[in-house]
Amino acid sequence: MRILYLASGIPTPGTLGGSVHTLEVARGLTRLGHEVHVVAASRELPLYQFHVRSLIRLHGQPYAGFTLYHQDIPKALSLAGIVAVVRLADRLQPDLIMERYYNFAGAGMIAARRLRVPTILEVNALIVDPPGIRKRQIDDALGGPCRRWAEQQCRWADRIITPLHTTVPASIPRSKIIELPWGANVDAFTPPSALPPGPPNIVFMGSFRPWHGVTDFIRAACILLERGRPYHFTLIGDGPERTVAETLAAPYRQHFTFTGAVPYKDIPALLAQAHLGVAPFNTAPHPALRAAGFFWSPLKIYEYMAAGLPVVTAAIPPLTSIIREGQEGAVFPEGDVAGLAAAIERVLSDPAAAFAMGQRARKRVVAEFSWQQHCRELERIASELVASDHRRC
Repeated sequence: MRILYLASGIPTPGTLGGSVHTLEVARGLTRLGHEVHVVAASRELPLYQFHVRSLIRLHGQPYAGFTLYHQDIPKALSLAGIVAVVRLADRLQPDLIMERYYNFAGAGMIAARRLRVPTILEVNALIVDPPGIRKRQIDDALGGPCRRWAEQQCRWADRIITPLHTTVPASIPRSKIIELPWGANVDAFTPPSALPPGPPNIVFMGSFRPWHGVTDFIRAACILLERGRPYHFTLIGDGPERTVAETLAAPYRQHFTFTGAVPYKDIPALLAQAHLGVAPFNTAPHPALRAAGFFWSPLKIYEYMAAGLPVVTAAIPPLTSIIREGQEGAVFPEGDVAGLAAAIERVLSDPAAAFAMGQRARKRVVAEFSWQQHCRELERIASELVASDHRRC
């Protein structure tokens, strides 16, 4: 199949979760023998900045086995690049168009209707914001144009891929929604054959946003250090709460390493030096997660597992079905800092048992939560759509 895959505003390659997602899906489909063309961004751009060329024509370059086109337009202006996308689609004549959902995107859906080819819409966020969100309030005051455009993209899509169906408005037929988790590139990670030497190194990866729980992680770490635990804590990533996190860690500075944002290719080596991965999600600051349930499919957890690490995470469904207490790691009550500290202690109190948890985590991610498996299922869905010779009226 020839596949055109749009990821508007997502830096590819890049350090964001969306960057990893786009790269792994494109690379995975390419390895399955398909011709893949990806439209993404070279970097995040402010609203006032864009390249005129991106509005008119796109030029691709080979990258990781597929063809990558950089359309440098601020994410909020994604639809302004529709002329270039339609021209590219006309030239490529793809068998299928995939698009990563964004409210102000949709050029792929429009191009697919023009060419009468089947479509897959990837959704990893709540499509319609819950009441109380400022964007929703403005949209409601204007008569709901954003909501209508979001629902229109869903209606045009032949299949909608999402980790949790509640991300999609109830007005969309459930039959076209397929729940499919994201994953980890299990080939990129080598699980340890023995425990890494030295005192336990506990890793947090994330974009340092309030709902990632980084300040809860630091507070739990300080509790453990006050108890005399000989732990080291490594924080990988960057974001709005990094300064607060560093301030909280200052009294025990020698026990913390802040790496900043790290290239995706360097993550396996960092995780190879760890004993435990922590994902202390806290949905309290994220109204969409509170409204629709935990619809994220957390890459960090899958990558910890792929690296052979036991994992500590919040006891939020469906995270509790990925990390099972005492099997792949431990869980704690969401937002409970003392509970987080206790869960870390629980796992690390028996090094042999912790190592066995990591080995089970590795086996489970290979069997159920890999990008390789995700792409095979995506291929099956795409092949069915193309084989049905679906054409719009």
